[in-house]
This record gives sequence, C-alpha cells and structure tokens, in this order.
Amino acid sequence: MTLGRLVVSCFLSVAFYACFAQKKEVKLLFAGDAMQHMPQVESARNERGGYRYDDCFELVKSRISSADLACVNFETVLAGKPYTGYPTFSSPDEFALALREAGFDLFVQANNHAADKGSKGLKRTIDVLDSFGIKHTGTFSSSESRSLQYPLILIRNGIRIAFLNYVYDTNGIEVKPPSIVNLIDTSQIKIDIKVTNLYRPDIIIAVMHWGEEYQTYPTYEQLKLTEFLKRNGVRIVIGHHPHVIQPILIDSTRNGINSVVFFSLGNFISNQQKSNTDGGMIAEITISKVDDNSRVEIDSVNHGFVWVRQFFQNKKKRYLLIPTDLPFKQIHPEMNPSEIQKMNAFTSNALQILNHRIHY
Repeated sequence: MTLGRLVVSCFLSVAFYACFAQKKEVKLLFAGDAMQHMPQVESARNERGGYRYDDCFELVKSRISSADLACVNFETVLAGKPYTGYPTFSSPDEFALALREAGFDLFVQANNHAADKGSKGLKRTIDVLDSFGIKHTGTFSSSESRSLQYPLILIRNGIRIAFLNYVYDTNGIEVKPPSIVNLIDTSQIKIDIKVTNLYRPDIIIAVMHWGEEYQTYPTYEQLKLTEFLKRNGVRIVIGHHPHVIQPILIDSTRNGINSVVFFSLGNFISNQQKSNTDGGMIAEITISKVDDNSRVEIDSVNHGFVWVRQFFQNKKKRYLLIPTDLPFKQIHPEMNPSEIQKMNAFTSNALQILNHRIHY
C-alpha cells in the first residue's frame, strides 16, 4: 500500500468511527430534603387509616421521571408506628413509595436524622427500602453490608456512576454497632475514594449533608471539604441540610466543565414556612461519553425551583409541590394572591442567593 492510500485509509477509518461512535448520555436529577413533619403525616392520612402522598408530587412527577437517574435526600426514618415529627422523625412507609412513584431512583440517607429512632429504626428503614426496590446509600445495618454495598455504583446508558454519601453528625444520637451512618471524616473518605476507583467508575458523585441551617452561603468547612473532594477526584458535589438554597460553583476551562458543586438544594418537601425554607432547588446535570476509553464530560448544568403550596381543602391541610417555572394556568386555578406573592418572593430570593459569588 502506498503512503497516499494509507493516509486516505486512516482518514476514512477515523471519519467512519466519528460518524458511527454512539454518544452515551445520562441526565441526572437531584432534589433537596424530603421531610415529614406531623402536619404532613396527618394530611396524608385517608379514611381507611392508610396514607396517600401521590397528590403532593403530581406537578413535578413528569420532570423527575424524565431523568435517567433521580436522587433525593430522604430525611426521615421508617421506624413504624407511632409516627412522629420533629425533632425525632418516624414516617409512614407510604411516603417512600410515593417518592418512588414520583420518579426517584435513589435515596441518600446519611443525614442528621438517620438515627432518630436508633439502630432499630435505621435497620427497618433499610429493610423497607429494600422491599420496595429503592436504591439507597449512606446508612448500613452492619460493616459487612457496607463493605458489600459501598460505594454504590449505578450504571445508566453504559456510564458507571459512583455515589458517596456523608453527614456531619446524627444530632448527638449514638449509632450503636453494628449499624453505621457514614460520617464526614476526610481520612475515611479518602480510603472510600481509593476503594471506589478500584471499581473503575466513569464519574464520582459525593452527596454531603453539611453546613449550617438557614444560612444561604456555604461555611468555611463546606468550602474546605469541597476542595478536598475535588482534589481527590470527585467531580459532582451535591449538598443538603441548611434547608435553604445556597450558591452553585461550576469549575470550567476551555475544554469544558471540570466539576460542579450545588452547596445546598434546600427543602424538597416539608412543613417549614419561614423565608427561604418553603421550597428548594432541583439540580439537573447531563453527563456523556463517546466511547469506553473516553473521559466523561459534564455537558450541561441546569436548575429549577420548587415551592411547597400549603392550603386547606375540605377542612384538611394539603401540600402541593409546584415548579415555579410552570405557566400559572397549569399551576393551580385556586391559588390566591397571597400564595402567588409568597411563591414569587421565594423565587426572587432564590435567584438573589444564586448570584452570590463563592470566595475562598
């Protein structure tokens, strides 16, 4: 073969590969704190003594279900009756089912309420989620189960995604062996990341329960942990706990997005009504890769806001999650001017928070 023919042949091979190499793409979605205060439990109780939450999520279900992988912070436990709210939660099993039916594939459980009902409540929560076929991480019934199940590796459209999950504390409640709640410990996290890399993930995501409640700017500790995680190979960091939205940090170069941090998504659903706590943010991140040997790209980073409408219907309190970008006619024809004002105020405040620059 002549040099000219060889060059042409190589060019055609590259062109053929470029045309027919199939791009693998995954749309990730993350929501904030899914909580259950007692007014919510009472609202969900039906005439037969069961609990129904489906109506809460009717306006967000299509958005959540459209993601290839949707994750929520499950900030309660399923310890059985009697059901309790703040400060130590125990919620109906139906709440988890409703979140699953709304489209969530993954519950993260390493949060400060994970041990609210002790080891018994922690283990029952794990057992119930397993029986419902819901993927979860962050809490474990034993060191053996942690070794087998952590890190959590999920595969979507041929992309291997590793999930890590940690919390700052469990409100001073002792987690008695053999139960485990993943605590924020940089030495342990470093070990976990090394183990994670043995599974050859395409991307590592860390979901962190951190920061200070009701603070709209990340703490110094959050910023330090962010740098630590990024330095050790974590490319997506999702934050929970403050119950309010905090800014987004995107690290970009001329070659694209290297990493993204949502410091806090705020509340997803709760009974909280104070300023900035009556809603939250949904993060949408699209990742992709061209072939098995290529690096995963973070193609896009988007967000939307959800607001919790609390209203009375037939003398009973109701909760409805509303995406704030929906046309008003699609939201709810019965919303009064006061509710519209509250929702608009939440959205306006959220936008101002996101305009805050992160300073190290």
